Amino acid sequence: MEKIAVFINDAEHARHLLQPMLGQAAPTHWVLVACAPTLTRHIGRWVSHAARQQWLERWSAELFAQIEPELRRAAGSQVEKLLARKPLIEVSRRLSGRLGPVRLLDARRPNVGRVDEPISDDQPAGAASRWAGPVAATTGLAAMLTLAD
Repeated sequence: MEKIAVFINDAEHARHLLQPMLGQAAPTHWVLVACAPTLTRHIGRWVSHAARQQWLERWSAELFAQIEPELRRAAGSQVEKLLARKPLIEVSRRLSGRLGPVRLLDARRPNVGRVDEPISDDQPAGAASRWAGPVAATTGLAAMLTLAD
C-alpha cells in the first residue's frame, strides 16, 4: 500500500491537486497534515492560548471534513489526520520514521507576498519577492479603476 502525506491549508486547492491521484483504484494510506494559517502577532492580546487551540481544532476539523470523504472512496484506503506544528521538515521526518517510505505532497495554497516553509530537505526554499505585494495591490487597484469606468 502506497503511503502519501498531503500538506494542506485549503480544501479547494488541495482537491484540485489531488484529483488526478484519486482516479487510481489502488488502496492508499493517506496522511492529511493540516498547516494552519499564521495568526497575527497582536492576536495574543485579545485571545487566550486555550481559545487559539480551540480555533485550530475547529479549523482543522472543517478542513478534514471537506477532504476526507473523497480520499476514502477507493476500497481499502486509509486516512490519518494530523495537525502540524512548526517546523514542517520535522513533521516530515517524524512521518517517515513512523511510516517508513512516504511520499510527500505539498498541496498548500500559495499566498501572495509570503514564502511558505518547505516540507522536506529536498524542497528548495522559495525566494521572497519584495515586489509581489506591491504588484498585486496595484494590479487589483488598476482592475477596480477599469471596472469603475
